[in-house]
Amino acid sequence: MPTNSGVRLIRNDRLAQTVEYAYAAVADAPVRSIWVAGACPLDLDGKTVAVGDYAGQTHQVMRNLVTALEGAGASLADVAKTTVYVASSSRADLVTAWEVYREYMGEHDVPSTLLGVAVLGYNDQLVEVEAVAVIPG
Repeated sequence: MPTNSGVRLIRNDRLAQTVEYAYAAVADAPVRSIWVAGACPLDLDGKTVAVGDYAGQTHQVMRNLVTALEGAGASLADVAKTTVYVASSSRADLVTAWEVYREYMGEHDVPSTLLGVAVLGYNDQLVEVEAVAVIPG
């Protein structure tokens, strides 16, 4: 990930070191803030892709997130916080989505919340990721 990001990830040796995310992120002013709506597993026609496939939908979600960020002049390296929603009560399904999400985020392991939810907004939707990003202003 680029090092010219306006986001500085914070570690804390008084908290568990086994987690796959930073505990906090700091963006020193001045920055431009970007709030990205939940990225969904939709193709250009608005149809849900990879029906029944948590990994497949997460790949589409992350590609859509990258595209939304690019439209605002940002990249995944500029993300300061994410929330990952998975329509399942199974931890295995959450882990599947999380592993794909982590592939895209790489070493930029921003603070994130992973949630199992009952249902998401689109037909057959299993995964959604929302993000907050900042870029140097």
